Amino acid sequence: MAATSARRSLLVSRCLMAVLLAGMAWVAQAEPPSEADVNRLLAASRAQSILDSMLPQLEQMQREQFARLSAERQLSPTQQAKLQKMQERTRQSLAQTLSWSQMRPMYVDLYKRTFSREDVLAMAEFYESPAGQSLLDKTPLLMHNVMEAIQQKVTPQMTALQKDLNAILAEPDGAAPAPAKP
Repeated sequence: MAATSARRSLLVSRCLMAVLLAGMAWVAQAEPPSEADVNRLLAASRAQSILDSMLPQLEQMQREQFARLSAERQLSPTQQAKLQKMQERTRQSLAQTLSWSQMRPMYVDLYKRTFSREDVLAMAEFYESPAGQSLLDKTPLLMHNVMEAIQQKVTPQMTALQKDLNAILAEPDGAAPAPAKP
């Protein structure tokens, strides 16, 4: 009986040891990445150049918004000048806010809070590989092609919506038009 009790104690202690080792392995596996790890990933994934390439697109959207705003109203030369100054201040503010020096600490913090060290290192290795570099090289073309494909799918729906809107505007109050078919 003493031998059975000793075996049970040994078995229990081995099970506890296995559980502790598994727990320690899990903790080690879930270790947060260091700033150096995240910086490696940001460099490999070209995060700065991707961010920098977004700024001209955002500035163009901003110019279009200001152009629509000024086209919707009859602005005096003084109002137009003020609007242009506001547009320039907004552009400068956007450029400063989205500069790499301002955004990099945010990226590092978010990556450190979101991913484990193992995740960050695996992603960095992928982006450093030929396949990762190919993905980065081809992503802009892929996004362009996706946007074109979406536009082709949405255009018929927008045309039908415009027909419905025109029918509603042409009807006297109280009458409901039949919806247009896409």
